Amino acid sequence: MDKSIQRKYVLDEMNKMDYEEHREKSRIIAGRLMEDPAFIQARTVGVTVSAFPEVDTHELIRECWKAGKNVAVPKCLRKSRQMDFHVITDFGQLEVVYMHLKEPKVGETQYVKPEEIDLLIVPGVVFSKSGYRIGFGGGYYDRYLADYAGTTRSLAFDLQLAESVPVEPHDIPVDAIYTESRLVVAGKVSG
Repeated sequence: MDKSIQRKYVLDEMNKMDYEEHREKSRIIAGRLMEDPAFIQARTVGVTVSAFPEVDTHELIRECWKAGKNVAVPKCLRKSRQMDFHVITDFGQLEVVYMHLKEPKVGETQYVKPEEIDLLIVPGVVFSKSGYRIGFGGGYYDRYLADYAGTTRSLAFDLQLAESVPVEPHDIPVDAIYTESRLVVAGKVSG
């Protein structure tokens, strides 16, 4: 199935979730990630500030702060189609940019090199059981992952899992995907 068709279908399904279902499933997914040794040991966590209908990351970010972790969020550099990460210490250091995305205010935040991010939470719309993903179409994470050697995880609702997605030569799978009911580790699924 074509990436754009898969993306549209899954986004339509995600948008059908009501607020309470979305909130509860997001809470469960984030809770499962927080039990992961990679998360527990991470000093710096790279994560996007979610927008509905993505798995909500706001509470996860708050929990990182409570645990004394650095939270690095992406800043998209539209001209070069690259991105970099900046540490935020509160949500007031974010600004709304194109497509209603929340990104760090560069003048108020500290840049973080890829090798300083211990755990990178990679967003996406559709995920295969082998860890490949269909993102939102900008290719920012594909380019970032090409130079990132650390640990990766993704957060997704069960309905975002597919048997397979189209894979291109530049695609890099995530190490593991947490959903509300299972953990997918590079081709292995457990409940």
